[in-house]
Amino acid sequence: MNEKIKIAFHTLGCKLNFSETSFLSRKFNPDIYEIVDFKEQADIYVINTCLVTERAEKKSWAFLRAAKRRNPKAIVAAVGCFSEVKKQEVLDISEVDVVLGSSDKFNLPEKINNLLGINQDKTIELTNTNDNFQTLYSLGDRTRSFFKIQDGCDYFCTYCAVPFARGRSRSDTVEHTVKEALKIADAGIKEIILTGVNIGDFGRKNGENFYSLLSALNNENKFERIRISSVEPNLLTDEIIELVAGSKVLQPHFHIPLQSGSDNVLKAMKRRYNTALFAERLKKIKQLMPHCCIAVDLISGFPGESEDDFSNSIALLESLDISYMHVFTYSEREGTPAAQMTEVVPHAVRTARSRQLMALSDHKKKEFYLKNSGTVRNVLFESDNDKGMMNGFTDNYIKVKTKFNSDLINQIVSVKLSVLEKDVIFAGEINS
Repeated sequence: MNEKIKIAFHTLGCKLNFSETSFLSRKFNPDIYEIVDFKEQADIYVINTCLVTERAEKKSWAFLRAAKRRNPKAIVAAVGCFSEVKKQEVLDISEVDVVLGSSDKFNLPEKINNLLGINQDKTIELTNTNDNFQTLYSLGDRTRSFFKIQDGCDYFCTYCAVPFARGRSRSDTVEHTVKEALKIADAGIKEIILTGVNIGDFGRKNGENFYSLLSALNNENKFERIRISSVEPNLLTDEIIELVAGSKVLQPHFHIPLQSGSDNVLKAMKRRYNTALFAERLKKIKQLMPHCCIAVDLISGFPGESEDDFSNSIALLESLDISYMHVFTYSEREGTPAAQMTEVVPHAVRTARSRQLMALSDHKKKEFYLKNSGTVRNVLFESDNDKGMMNGFTDNYIKVKTKFNSDLINQIVSVKLSVLEKDVIFAGEINS
């Protein structure tokens, strides 16, 4: 038997990228290819790139070059968002052999096969339309699956390059999306995370909507946990919140991008809501689900963000019942309107504001965890054995740790939350 060709994958960026990398890896014939860890020496390295921030862009460059250093004879493929927007720059990297954009990355197996059989120049297959859509999901994690239900965005916020990388908003029908979700459940995976660029926009061009999808998923009896990823505040309707509140399947956990607590900055960003609407959404959630986890995205140092604007953001965040924050330091993205704005916030100020926001996030998270300490919640335990301990997450996304017990892997069990230590709560009494 011939030795298999070793192929390694590395994913940068969002949960959507992880679902796509998993799908892409499954397209390689297992009779020919063996998937190995990216740190190992492989014959082929695939980097699913990201360009949402300057840091993500730098990481994309670094991983592409590191792969070739690991094995100079390997084929190195750059796929995804960074390769779509920065195609010529990536093509010019001597270490890169294949360049595929956001939509064409799924042609990678064919391109690799061609390269292995024919000595040819670099392969470029890029599109400017990105009109196609394919529902897909990740496999490999026994407990959770990232399920891509939507791609692209029509919003074109002034700071964001994602619409240029992924194209316009698009999705499948409710009927077909549910059928794909059932395949995940049939694989024994207990938790499905709905992912996309702007999932609240699901179905709009098909005459359907995100609520219809959630309702259809909720009405099936095969799902144990469905978790919603980031949803725009203006698309998070009362009926969605009420559906989640009354569901045993849809988890009490929302990730809602705010980006700024200043209406002046939100207007400059071309966001489609104001702080009053955002606060109203949070109030509605907490009225129906006091225990609900609410994560918030923030950008610090957007052009023109004054000291007063930042102070308003801090004051608003302190007043809101949120659980934690994802904080991003603003970085200029080439081709976006914000990159041309002249009221630039110094990098040192951006960094200082980010640190202040992260400190507030740590405080909010500790408060949220302490509020839940002593309560009983359902926990889905994962398979990793970390020095005799294992982790899991509650329905409202609290990280729980307990002594490793293989019988608990991929099981949802009732747990009394005990002592808080750093970023986890230790499990007390466990009822399997």
